[in-house]
Amino acid sequence: MTEGVSAATTEGVNAASESIDRCSAEEIVRLIQQEDLKVAEAVGAVAGAIASAVERIAMALRGGGRLVYLGAGTSGRLGVLDASECPPTFNTDPAQVIGLIAGGPAALTRAIEGAEDDPAAAVVDLRRIDFSSADVLVGIATSGRTPYVIGGLRHARGLGAVTIGLVCNSPSEIDPLVDILIAPIAGPEIISGSTRMKAGTATKMVLNMLTTGAMIRLGKTYGNLMVDLRATNTKLVIRARRIVTRLTGLADSAAAELLDRAGGEVKTAIAMHHRGLTAVQARELLRFHHGHLREVIG
Repeated sequence: MTEGVSAATTEGVNAASESIDRCSAEEIVRLIQQEDLKVAEAVGAVAGAIASAVERIAMALRGGGRLVYLGAGTSGRLGVLDASECPPTFNTDPAQVIGLIAGGPAALTRAIEGAEDDPAAAVVDLRRIDFSSADVLVGIATSGRTPYVIGGLRHARGLGAVTIGLVCNSPSEIDPLVDILIAPIAGPEIISGSTRMKAGTATKMVLNMLTTGAMIRLGKTYGNLMVDLRATNTKLVIRARRIVTRLTGLADSAAAELLDRAGGEVKTAIAMHHRGLTAVQARELLRFHHGHLREVIG
């Protein structure tokens, strides 16, 4: 295990930042920004693998399965963050996309010593949520060797579930444990081994693509509008009205009234307007078309 750490790309010494402690504040910022440009390129280089993962995730969600992220430290926190954004953005059930982090919820705000080194803990966490072959597990480990993530992937693979690995080092110990490997390699970190930096940014970019791509495939948007959003605060209520206004041509007051009749459901309101339906009829038609608004209104 120690040899694996020392050989990891993210643990290497970045020649560009060897004298960073002698730099001015602006020089530090510009150096970090220049290195961050490499992240988008690295993610773009694995677009095919990300797209394959999007399709497998969408297929599982369409069939009633779940997307589960599993990680430790920064990787785990990013998984929990991405999962938590799905309900307000796409009106998903909170249990449809789940983030699990080594050490449990307490690890979101402080380091839990040794949590990432326990592969059995991942099995316990997955069993706690009744993880099954219908679900998809995305193991997030920038090093590609985190025992907690490896334990979870082995368990999921044993159940016959789809396994996806998101790493920033390759080859890695995770490679043979997954059906799809996503490995954006952005090179050594500005601060050697600080994977919350480029590796963390790459991870966040990929997770954005996985959930956003899958939700688009499931009909959660109309064009680039989030027609399935859950209006849980003033900002989202205003956004919901704006979307209804844009897609119906109604004045703001009329859009608000239509949303009220639709129970606050943007997609239902738009279908009601375009097809002359009641809320109940609109929901039924949307259900028939698996939630795809474009198939309802064109």
